[in-house]
Amino acid sequence: SDGCFYEGSRGVYGDVHRVKILFNKKENALIQMADATQAQLAMSHLNGQRLHGKVIRVTISKHQTVQLPREGQEDQGLTKDFSGSPLHRFKKPGSKNFQNIFPPSATLHLSNIPPSTTDDFLKDLFASSGYTVKGLQVFPDRKMALIQLGSVEEAIQALIDLHNHDLGENHHLRVSFSKSTI
Repeated sequence: SDGCFYEGSRGVYGDVHRVKILFNKKENALIQMADATQAQLAMSHLNGQRLHGKVIRVTISKHQTVQLPREGQEDQGLTKDFSGSPLHRFKKPGSKNFQNIFPPSATLHLSNIPPSTTDDFLKDLFASSGYTVKGLQVFPDRKMALIQLGSVEEAIQALIDLHNHDLGENHHLRVSFSKSTI
């Protein structure tokens, strides 16, 4: 569902605080980012990209905030508040994550990998999730890797599906777009 896209993509271009899927147009949503700069980044990098075979359209809303439903108001779970999420990558001013923001590409940067993880495990994780693995380059310290998938659209979906994936040993996979290629 579209809700999963926004929940899963949270953290790539900024911290998503609230999401409201529109009742009468469920393919549309209002997304409130932490600030205007993050909203602009998300718009410039995601507008025109493809997901599930459809082109994503992103514009700045006339609404300044996404209103939460009032107590007892029927919402059918269409409005979500992520403002307190532990997954936010940009909470700390000057976070290194700000330096690693790139447009969607077929190559993903993987980090927070346990040292015992094998190359085959990483390839299988992506392949068994339905992605075409074109290449894998593991960094010498084994904590990071680049993985090249079949297309940009595939990489966007893989980021949504596998960011924060539990790798065991108290490690959750961090996935972001890379400016590098393999």
